Amino acid sequence: QVQLVESGGGSVQAGGSLRLSCAASGRTLSSYAMGWFRQAPGKERELVAGINQIGGSTYYKDSVKGRFTISRDNAKNTVYLQMNSLQPEDTAVYYCAVREGAVIRSTSSAYDYWGQGTQVTVSS
Repeated sequence: QVQLVESGGGSVQAGGSLRLSCAASGRTLSSYAMGWFRQAPGKERELVAGINQIGGSTYYKDSVKGRFTISRDNAKNTVYLQMNSLQPEDTAVYYCAVREGAVIRSTSSAYDYWGQGTQVTVSS
C-alpha cells in the first residue's frame, strides 16, 4: 500500500508562487509515473502535470505550460509541483497520484493511489 501526503498549498495573490510537495511511503516509487491533478468546485478532476518514472518525460496541461514545473526526487520518494505566475483560475484542490505503470496517462482512473489533496487559492 502506498501513502501519499501533499503539502505546500495555501492562499496567494495573482502572480504569486507556491511549491507543492508529495511525499510517498510504503513503496519505492521510482518505477511509477506520477501526476498532479486538480479539481475546482463543480468541475471534473483534471491532470495538470505528469512525470514518467525516471523524470525524462513530462506532460503539462496547456494552460499551465511555462508556469508550472513538475519534478521528482526518487531518492526521497517525493514529487514536486512548482507553480509560478498563479492566476485565480488555478484555484482548486490539488492532488498527487501514483500510477502503477511507467508512462503518464491523463485520466484519473489510470492512477492507483491518491493523496488527500491540498487547497490552493489564488486571489485577484
